[in-house]
Amino acid sequence: MNLLSQETSPYLLQHANNPVHWKAWNVNSLAEAKEKNSLIIISIGYSACHWCHVMEHESFEDQKVAEVMNKSFINIKVDREERPDVDAVYMKAVQLMTRRGGWPLNVVALPDGRPIWGGTYFRKEEWMETLGQLQQVYQSNSEKVIDYAEKLHQGIQSLSIVDNLKSESEFHTTDLSLLVQKWKEDFDLDFGGMSRSPKFMMPNNYHFLMRYAFQKNDMKLFDFVNLTLTRMAYGGIFDTVDGGFSRYSVDNKWHVPHFEKMLYDNGQLVSLYSDAYKLTKNPLYKEVVEKTLSFIERELMSPEAGFYCALDADSLNSENHLEEGAFYVWKIPELKTIIGDDFELFSQVFNINSFGLWEDENYVLIQNKSLKDIAKSNTISEATLQKKKQFWEKILYIKREKRAKPRLDDKCLTSWNAIMLKGFVDAYKALENENYLNLALKNADFILKNLWSSEGNLYHNHKNGKSTINGYLEDYCFVISAFIALYEVTFDEKWLQYAKQLTDYSLEHFYDEKSGFFTFTSNLDEALISSHFETEDNVIPASNSVMGKNLFQLSIYFENSFYEKVSLRMLQNILPTIEYPSAYSNWMDLALHFSEENKELAICGEKALEYASKINALYLPNIVLAGLEKVTKLPFLKDRFVAEQTLFYLCQNKTCAAPSTDFQKIVSNLI
Repeated sequence: MNLLSQETSPYLLQHANNPVHWKAWNVNSLAEAKEKNSLIIISIGYSACHWCHVMEHESFEDQKVAEVMNKSFINIKVDREERPDVDAVYMKAVQLMTRRGGWPLNVVALPDGRPIWGGTYFRKEEWMETLGQLQQVYQSNSEKVIDYAEKLHQGIQSLSIVDNLKSESEFHTTDLSLLVQKWKEDFDLDFGGMSRSPKFMMPNNYHFLMRYAFQKNDMKLFDFVNLTLTRMAYGGIFDTVDGGFSRYSVDNKWHVPHFEKMLYDNGQLVSLYSDAYKLTKNPLYKEVVEKTLSFIERELMSPEAGFYCALDADSLNSENHLEEGAFYVWKIPELKTIIGDDFELFSQVFNINSFGLWEDENYVLIQNKSLKDIAKSNTISEATLQKKKQFWEKILYIKREKRAKPRLDDKCLTSWNAIMLKGFVDAYKALENENYLNLALKNADFILKNLWSSEGNLYHNHKNGKSTINGYLEDYCFVISAFIALYEVTFDEKWLQYAKQLTDYSLEHFYDEKSGFFTFTSNLDEALISSHFETEDNVIPASNSVMGKNLFQLSIYFENSFYEKVSLRMLQNILPTIEYPSAYSNWMDLALHFSEENKELAICGEKALEYASKINALYLPNIVLAGLEKVTKLPFLKDRFVAEQTLFYLCQNKTCAAPSTDFQKIVSNLI
């Protein structure tokens, strides 16, 4: 057993019995490398990563490999979810060296942490041979190795530099239209998403595209977003039996997923499908939201109301061996036994045919036709088929629960919890299910009690009753966003005050005046070999783009011109640099906030929450909502309460129309 046995991360604990002398990333491990002048192996992954498990089994559990690693190297294992700062720096290095990246991420570095070589997955013999060569070169010609490390280090630092264009030029939504037009060239018009595989869901992309289509009345674009959401919901990437989405699809039709289920994906997708339901009233989208939240509450919620990180891609098969997707796939004989006389109809719905076949006679359930069309071709009612489908899913769930479940990563990350919290709030807005709001409030209380210290900083991680790791910008930005969302449905101003406190803390400890952006790590933390400014939106939006949107909203609530100035400055520096729109969708959404179409609505009076529920149930992405049921000192609402009246104040460009008591008139002016 190595030193990882002292850690709490499920990923690190998975490697605690490896013969490799693994250490965690900490001051002592790094100091030992310098003291011994040893090269460092930095191996980064996460608990639900399939290829991380493969490399562990092939190499890190092997005694010969361990002897090579232990003899000459300081071996450090990193959970990328606990240390996204470390992962970001070394991912840049590997991308510079190999033009690609992924996990497992394996890097060899000098004793001071500067990388000299790296890549992703390696087979056993290649891994051993390369390590031997690197150690030999370092011993015989260290000057050459150090020179290469310095050049690579300069390259990493150049990637970290965010140009401050000091631009104060105005931008117009026509600028966005050019970017959207360019983006459309990559659309898959058959299955939705982008024309490539593997396919990641990228929920923030479709959040923006849906909003843009709505505000610009672009029906073709809306049809594409609708196609994408429908195909994802139909696909094997969505677990129709138990709810929840897997991380990505390995093919172009959303069929066969990488089977791990991640909290951050599901939180964002609940928000996306909730918004889509508000706009379309498509019952499929409601079903996706309800099933997913049921899955989250049942499988990923702790007794303390925290949300766990993930379920693994791998689980034990019938031969008691770990196998990717074993928990989720089906074979025809088993399905025939379970479904019985309805098997032929079941096969039409879920494509137990060449379209739904994966490999080794395994089927991943996928739909490609609506229930309405299938019912018509079988001369039965759609309602009857819907009931059958629900019954099939129920009995499949009961049968599947008898299988060995995927392993659970039971740490709670602050940023991911906040993303899921907002998902529950957005679902409450769309479906008005009180349970969703109650769970959101319980999770917010969990964050307040366990992840926000008395010194004012957030922690990043909570496990076994302990909160650890000083928070990153992603923790602050997503908690602020979630607290603003809670305010929108409760009008409890404590959530705005909490959001403001965290924003002011972020400005003090993360904001870099020179660049005009926020660093990923606090200025109270030990510096890594390079600073990291997260500006590109990925499977999770960039922490800087989320902060930009938070600052915009809070600038309105608190009439704070500095917040607005910082937000606008970031946006003005980003927009001229955009080449790949999909990597900046949340920034483009922020640009719509600053457009002429954005409005603010204040609902003031004893029935404020009642009317707020009606507003929140509508798809109005261009509205900043505020309200009160009694006198307040919140700047945006100050002096707007009138006893025994409910008044609506509609504002635009810092100018408010005369208060109105006509709700329907207000709604017509919002849409």
